[in-house]
Amino acid sequence: MNTGSLGKWKSFLVVTAYLMFCVKDISAQSRKKAEKLSGLGKGQASVLTNFDKSGNQITRFDALGNAIDAHDGEIAYFDGTYYLYGTSYDCGFAWQNKKAPFCGFKTYSSKDMVHWTDRGFLFDAQTPVWQTRCNGNTYGCFRPHVIFNPKTNLYVLWINVYDNRVGFRVFTSKTPVGPFTEVAEPTLAVNSDSPVAGLNNGDHDTFIDDDGIAYIAYTDWRTKGTIVIEKLNADYLSGTGEHVKTVTAGKTEAPGLFKRKGIYYVTYSDPNCGYCSGTGTSYKTAASPLGPWSEGIKISDKSCGGQPSFVSTIKLNADTIFLYGSDLWNNAARNEALANYYWAPLVFNEDGSIKPMICKDTVLVTLDHGGKERKTAAVKDLDNSVGVNGFITKCDIAKNMERSQSFTAKRSGNLSKVTFTTFKNGNMDDGLQIEIYQTDQSQNPTGKALHSTGFSADSIGWAPKNLVVLPNIKVEAGKQYAIVVKSGTTTGCYGLQYNDAAIFKGGSASVRVNEGNAFTLENNRTLKFETFIKKN
Repeated sequence: MNTGSLGKWKSFLVVTAYLMFCVKDISAQSRKKAEKLSGLGKGQASVLTNFDKSGNQITRFDALGNAIDAHDGEIAYFDGTYYLYGTSYDCGFAWQNKKAPFCGFKTYSSKDMVHWTDRGFLFDAQTPVWQTRCNGNTYGCFRPHVIFNPKTNLYVLWINVYDNRVGFRVFTSKTPVGPFTEVAEPTLAVNSDSPVAGLNNGDHDTFIDDDGIAYIAYTDWRTKGTIVIEKLNADYLSGTGEHVKTVTAGKTEAPGLFKRKGIYYVTYSDPNCGYCSGTGTSYKTAASPLGPWSEGIKISDKSCGGQPSFVSTIKLNADTIFLYGSDLWNNAARNEALANYYWAPLVFNEDGSIKPMICKDTVLVTLDHGGKERKTAAVKDLDNSVGVNGFITKCDIAKNMERSQSFTAKRSGNLSKVTFTTFKNGNMDDGLQIEIYQTDQSQNPTGKALHSTGFSADSIGWAPKNLVVLPNIKVEAGKQYAIVVKSGTTTGCYGLQYNDAAIFKGGSASVRVNEGNAFTLENNRTLKFETFIKKN
């Protein structure tokens, strides 16, 4: 790059840093340059990674290295912190499976929308009452949305249910992470005389206007998926009856209601298609939340491989981001805990129309932070870690299929702990075995197992999480060892997280098909794991 080109590049980055958001493909090197030139500091220019360079969905992990398990919800911004709300699927909830349990609603918090902390469940969903209301015997419970009411000083949670007539239940809390307490059942204008339980009202969004008046946009299933918008009462706990019906003509769902520069927008899934991958996103505009609404305009045919979930209004000091999110469902697979996310700000034309979506692998978003992200403390005895970035999902560990990941001990001592990120997919008839071996010159397991730990199928969740092994064996610095993961299950499979883009120099991944065969190296592949060694 010549001097003139470099000067232009620096000028471009400075301008980018002053914008409140910028959507573009960006490399790690470019991000570091942008942060340095902007003076914002590390973490201020957040890179949201949706896909790898091959178009594979990237798994987002929390601070503990477990996959984020919060779906069909939203991201909200309260007092300088971002909160991701969503439905958990880790316990095995599956659509239209009458034996499936209800897992509950989770929230995660972040200062930069990249590093997320698991804040737990919004309320205890394991009670008999909530299992009866939301397990597979009903249609389930979904789509947690939280808004803050400054008059009552309470956070208000709306969820979609199918065990009552109105289709919703409402909660309040003094904090954005709960615990939330249920209040009186709300009323809404539409389907108020429909059967007590059934497909009445569904997918929804909550919205607060500049004057403090709140609205709910929801899906009327009795009209085959038209969207309704209704004004809420002063405490945001119920409808007022003031509403507009048939905002859309039908066969739609998942509305996202927001306002920009005096124009009201509603985005929606077009068409509706539960747990489908690649449904369209359209929008309409109006001068008032209660309409009249314009004709629909489609901005994406595939929603970047998912189904639209939300548009979150994130008001910053100098501007506002309208963050679009879609759930990257797995085409109604039994295990939707593996679904990932597409997140990117919407981009607008000068006339207020939304530009067609261009699906990006990575997106740069410059954010106002309510404080610096808490620095991760050094993890005691950590010896090897492959991090959490760039991993994708695979599920094939079962009878006649074993996986191995080798590593080199950096110090001599006691191998006190090993973690391996895994999950289950299906009704397993056998558990999972994790063993530690020495390796041969080809970095493959050799000899007898130095340690072996078994896990029952019931102890492993449906979302990728760290499984912990405590080997308590002596290892030597510079020597190589291998983690072997196997199972005798003849139904379903156990999964792994792997990365083919970031080479792990301390070892290699390998695979064995049928127990009598040798392991075969998988070049440039890394499985997600950690090792901990206590020094002698």
